[in-house]
Amino acid sequence: MWEAVIGLEVHARLLTRTKIFCACATAFGAPPNTQVCPVCLGYPGALPVLNRKAVELAIRMALATGCEVQERSIFARKNYFYPDLPKGYQISQFDKPLASHGNVLGVRILRIHMEEDAGKLLHERDASLVDLNRAGTPLIEIVSHPDIRSSEQASAYLTRLRQILMYAEVCDGNMEEGSMRCDANVSVRRPGGPLGTRTEIKNLNSFRFLRSAIDFEIERQIAVLESGGAITQETRLFDPTLSETRVMRSKEEAHDYRYFPDPDLLTLAIDEAWISDVRSTLPALPDARIERYQREHGMTLVDAEVLVTSRAVADFYEATAIESMNPRAAGNWVRNEVLRVLNEQKIDLDAYRVTPAALGRLIQLIDSGAIGGKAAKEVFDEMSATGEAPETIVEKKGLSQINDPAAIREAAQRVIANNAAQVDQYRNGADKVFGFLVGQLMKETRGKAKADLANEILRELIGK
Repeated sequence: MWEAVIGLEVHARLLTRTKIFCACATAFGAPPNTQVCPVCLGYPGALPVLNRKAVELAIRMALATGCEVQERSIFARKNYFYPDLPKGYQISQFDKPLASHGNVLGVRILRIHMEEDAGKLLHERDASLVDLNRAGTPLIEIVSHPDIRSSEQASAYLTRLRQILMYAEVCDGNMEEGSMRCDANVSVRRPGGPLGTRTEIKNLNSFRFLRSAIDFEIERQIAVLESGGAITQETRLFDPTLSETRVMRSKEEAHDYRYFPDPDLLTLAIDEAWISDVRSTLPALPDARIERYQREHGMTLVDAEVLVTSRAVADFYEATAIESMNPRAAGNWVRNEVLRVLNEQKIDLDAYRVTPAALGRLIQLIDSGAIGGKAAKEVFDEMSATGEAPETIVEKKGLSQINDPAAIREAAQRVIANNAAQVDQYRNGADKVFGFLVGQLMKETRGKAKADLANEILRELIGK
């Protein structure tokens, strides 16, 4: 019996317009080496100047994950050679990070620290080219304790972390563009035993790759240990084509990087007033919304989780709930219908034609008895296609529900006259036939008869 022990290191690119230590732009997709200057190119004598906005965004994430923001933190030089790191060192934080002691879904956060990103290598057939546009882009690294025990738990933790980053507008969460990257530290041990030797899997940029890489690495390590071998501490890469990890290099320890305080940067001082200002700008976060939806709206945990998938969806739902004055119905429509249309049309909410106000009025039409369930679905589909108001569609298509008892009674009498055999079967105990008769009545009224009133009148006329 073996137990996996997993910790994640998540790099998130901060949503600033300029780099962390210079005024170069951070826009994605610019032509290679066009967003560079002497500072991010590492020219001798070029001095870094810290981006205040980057610090504020890092504080936002620290507060959003329950971390303690340190009054004093220090930038250090992390020394190692890579072709896309022009200075020969990375400015990061080491023994005095920005924040520590947070928690997300029961996984403890060891630290959140700030650092600069490296450039990017572009590999061609006979050469490797360097694009330094990304060099100096501001990052935070969120390091967890080794509290994770499975790939599924790792995926859930990373999903919530990504939601928080996006809710707080700290990072856009775009893993395809490299805005968010994850390294996984994986080891195995006998349950309750000492920690095993870990390996680090670098640069996982999708949830599927994260799960596959961890699962493979757990199985690989168990197989090595059970065959009498030993795990080597090393850095590995995940090959998504083969769904396996392979050795990249031996794993460095902290002393290998020869950290020392950067002499060109002062100690970062953050007072309580600054922290309070940042805290006041935080939106309601996923966990708080889930708890409120369950407590105030009577939702299940599963239903509430769907509605907090993104801040845009949660905001859309809450606005619809207020407009409709029926939070539970609003939740059902957003989960089952709005998200279905977004998926079918492959669009985001900002391109969706239906507003929360319009959907709320549709729910009011249903609750008031003005239209029935079948008509409501037709109206919703038309709203999604055209953006028209629900009232306009109801009037244009003549979908108003029949609430007049006299009109329903007249239609029910025709149904009874035209279906005498089924009426006799029902009177003789065939209760299931009643559903057929109700269907005929709805057909007679083109689906407009108010359902409870139609049932009541039909039973009364049949006399059972």
